[in-house]
Amino acid sequence: MGLGRKMEWAGRAKHLGGIPRKVVLMGVGGFAKIVASIFNTTSVHNAHTLIRLVRSRPPALPLLTVSNHMSTLDDPLMWGFKGFPTSDPNLARWVLAADDICFKNPFYSYFFRLGKCIPIIRGGGIYQEHMNEALDRLADGQWLHTFPEGKVSQVDAPIRRLKWGTASLIARAPVTPIVLPIFHHGFQEVMPENFLCGRRPPFPLCNKNINIVVGEPIEFDLPKMRQTAISLSRNLSLPPVRWPTTSPHGMDEAAQRCLYAAISEQIQTVMESLRSFSKSFMKSKV
Repeated sequence: MGLGRKMEWAGRAKHLGGIPRKVVLMGVGGFAKIVASIFNTTSVHNAHTLIRLVRSRPPALPLLTVSNHMSTLDDPLMWGFKGFPTSDPNLARWVLAADDICFKNPFYSYFFRLGKCIPIIRGGGIYQEHMNEALDRLADGQWLHTFPEGKVSQVDAPIRRLKWGTASLIARAPVTPIVLPIFHHGFQEVMPENFLCGRRPPFPLCNKNINIVVGEPIEFDLPKMRQTAISLSRNLSLPPVRWPTTSPHGMDEAAQRCLYAAISEQIQTVMESLRSFSKSFMKSKV
């Protein structure tokens, strides 16, 4: 049992009256505001859609935001733009975080648990233990953020093939979440991977331009997509990976693969369109 799992209690809202969570999230939110809005210049397209969905979506309706991943500080810096609510811990996102980075010792585990992070073992598969925890947060109507590319890439290139974890959350959630795509550019300059001797800088860099493009919610016709996946899977012969059969839909492994691939491709297409739009958005800010 990993440290992240052992300290799941630290991520509960009632832990020590919620005071440690409030202190951590307000501190991290203040840090994000200083770096993104004071030390650097951040421009956001369609910010009102994100803020509206964070503040006032229907009760019990979960929100799932997805974005590209350009630096180790994307989260929390991408929430540090002017006007975004960072002082209310109840509005803060839950986020999937790498177990080997954020939960590698007891101090980190406690801190990131207080910061509403869920440990994910990269390469551990879409049915690993903590994916159930992410599903529980969606079932509670919470806001969850994921980086479906799976790892940081600071290359200015098309959106990479997405991992299927995010797609599986969308398909398996008890209530289908609002899925909001986001593309950002500039955090790779604030926290470059190869700054000095192949290492990151000890502190975020300043005087950089950050651009964030918030899209519109992605519509998924999941009943139709499931039927299409089942039909397509009948002609496939794939080696089993011992996934469980999902209930009540009764989809076998091949059908699940087709479904998760289709959902991921739809998200990737939308994110790539946001990437293209962001280039004209950045030019308009010059």
